[in-house]
Amino acid sequence: MDLQLTGQRAVVTGASKGIGAAIADVLAAEGVNLVLVSRMAAPQAQALRDRYGVKVDVIQADLSTAEGRHAVEQQVGDVDILVNNAGAIPGGGLLDVSENDWRQAWDLKVYGFLFLSQGLYPALARSGRGVILNVIGVASEDLPAGYLAGSVGNSALVAFTKAAAKNSWRDGVRVVGINPGGTLTERQENLLRARAATELGDAERWLELTRELPFGRSASPKEIADAAAFLVSPLSAYTSGTVLTIDGGKM
Repeated sequence: MDLQLTGQRAVVTGASKGIGAAIADVLAAEGVNLVLVSRMAAPQAQALRDRYGVKVDVIQADLSTAEGRHAVEQQVGDVDILVNNAGAIPGGGLLDVSENDWRQAWDLKVYGFLFLSQGLYPALARSGRGVILNVIGVASEDLPAGYLAGSVGNSALVAFTKAAAKNSWRDGVRVVGINPGGTLTERQENLLRARAATELGDAERWLELTRELPFGRSASPKEIADAAAFLVSPLSAYTSGTVLTIDGGKM
């Protein structure tokens, strides 16, 4: 299916691995020129250029800081799509996560999403077809007490997505989100290995822990990325203020 994205330009944050890298790959395959943003280098940049013939720029920036976000805003220029994906919030209940850890996590995952969207919004509005896609997380729905900072932060990002969309259409900008459930990224594998070592006595048995999930497995990053590409495409042009849950039906 042609998603009618050829020639558009997308900023993808947290693009060096996991869901961000998968989204970058799917968009490049659709002919989208990319700006890959991450704290580390984006090692796939040249491979994307060679494989798909698209332009790929790379910006190393810490999006938890105003300086990092401003650096991105100054270098990006014209843009049609912003994919907010950077950030991970630590687990733990109310008494387990320090104030400093809350603030550091939210500076990247919550305020990073919000203020980068704010900074790039004028360019997205100039595009006439701008889209902000927030990759959030299913904790905004099941609200696990043992992931309190993430439950609250993700809920705030869902509210941001829905509230911003109520006026952004006036500027020709759509705002959408995805709530991935368990997705087989490097981070999830590391968490499952640690859990398998504790619960099963062998970290190498980590895949057994995914059998409790719908369909007996985690989602793949590409499954999340394919949905993301559709949501930001003109084929989904009347979709805004929507947050799509992809968790195999667990909720």
